[in-house]
Amino acid sequence: MAPEVLRNELSDEKSDIYSFGVVLWELATEKIPWENLNSMQVIGAVGFMNQRLEIPNGVDPRWASIIESCWHSDLQCRPTFQELLNKLRDLQRQYTLQYQQARNMGGDGSQRES
Repeated sequence: MAPEVLRNELSDEKSDIYSFGVVLWELATEKIPWENLNSMQVIGAVGFMNQRLEIPNGVDPRWASIIESCWHSDLQCRPTFQELLNKLRDLQRQYTLQYQQARNMGGDGSQRES
């Protein structure tokens, strides 16, 4: 949940963006968020101490940047879902190009026919 929701403040789509950032973090890390904390500790850490989940160094910086933008402290600075969709589509295009380039160079491990 977004910090403002945990503090019982007004919330809107931008609060959902925060939660979506947590889902992206879960996909990137394959971890459970705040797994070592109980619910009251999470409320305190996220809602009142401005703590965020740690993004491991091995996560693609482009992916990490998207996640971090979802967690901005100022709701109005968080992206809209349309902006996120555009960023994710762009990232998908970049990954597709990287994959195709690696494949063309034989980097996918398959044998190319002569």
